[in-house]
Amino acid sequence: MGRRELVPTKATTSDSDMDADNSNSDSDEDSEDEEEGGSAAPILQLRKVAHSGCVNRIRAMTQNPHICASWSDAGYVQIWDFSTHLNALAESETEVPRGGSSVFNQAPIFNFKGHKDEGYAIDWSPRVTGRLVTGDCKSCIRLWEPTSGATWNVDATPFTGHTASVEDLQWSPTEDHVFASCSVDGHIAIWDARLGKSPAISFKAHNADVNVLSWNRLASVMLASGSDDGTFSIRDLRLLSTKSEEDKSLVAHFDYHKHPITSIEWSPHEASTLAVSSSDNQLTIWDLSLEKDEEEEAEFKAKTKEQVNAPADLPPQLLFVHQGQKDLKELHWDAQIPGMIVSTASDGFNILMPSNIQSTLPSEGA
Repeated sequence: MGRRELVPTKATTSDSDMDADNSNSDSDEDSEDEEEGGSAAPILQLRKVAHSGCVNRIRAMTQNPHICASWSDAGYVQIWDFSTHLNALAESETEVPRGGSSVFNQAPIFNFKGHKDEGYAIDWSPRVTGRLVTGDCKSCIRLWEPTSGATWNVDATPFTGHTASVEDLQWSPTEDHVFASCSVDGHIAIWDARLGKSPAISFKAHNADVNVLSWNRLASVMLASGSDDGTFSIRDLRLLSTKSEEDKSLVAHFDYHKHPITSIEWSPHEASTLAVSSSDNQLTIWDLSLEKDEEEEAEFKAKTKEQVNAPADLPPQLLFVHQGQKDLKELHWDAQIPGMIVSTASDGFNILMPSNIQSTLPSEGA
């Protein structure tokens, strides 16, 4: 683990060094560019590792990000140790590392072939180091427990309760044994591993496949879900009830997107902010704390003698729309830099930082 320190050491420098470190260019280049009045083109450094079959989804362990788990379309889940590659990138500064364009052949440190089909659902526990949960297209969910010696015990008996493919999984940010799942059957289920292999509660969440989930790490009662019909919903888990047919937990429902939701994620820096991507080639950022203020609009109109030209069909919670990518698949917020997002698509990936949301995010050290 000593070598792994190379990565966090560079990432946790002072505020004044953050921009330089994250731009993948050294301070000399930055100063030269400033003197010339221009900015350097971004430098992308990468290391490629061969993977057997298509990568359906890949996730890094929260506590040890060099350990990653990948779902293969061949039907198995593999665990990888990428510390060698991360350290090579951390040490390389601006020069392209030798062999940077080649593909490295590396054996996974663990390979599980017990699922009956391929899958997409996978999530590392943010609370218990090494604990993992995976779900497949045959509606089965498996719990992984770490053992000594970089191996895992995968529960022989799966969690069952969904009637179709399990599409996404999210661990509770506050409970060690609790996780949520969503499925093509339109349902979301909450599970407690201590209570057996059936869901503690299951409810109809959307009228179509539920593709993605995000459990809010800052406001742990809030769960967001995105559907194949283009809608996404926010639920307050405190209001879930097994005794009532009426779903009182739904606190917000948006139908802005008209094509399937492909990714959804709460901001790690602001509890009311989340980002959503869709097959309509749009990435949207939302702040659920915003509401239409008719008094403010009237005051503005009185002062300027003009009508407020806010489109009637745009929700006031919609902060930003990012376009220009084809077939958006996934987005993630940067854990260190408030407001920064990376998004992947069939034509590449973007890194964006919308200027109009900076005022809604907390300042560094706040």
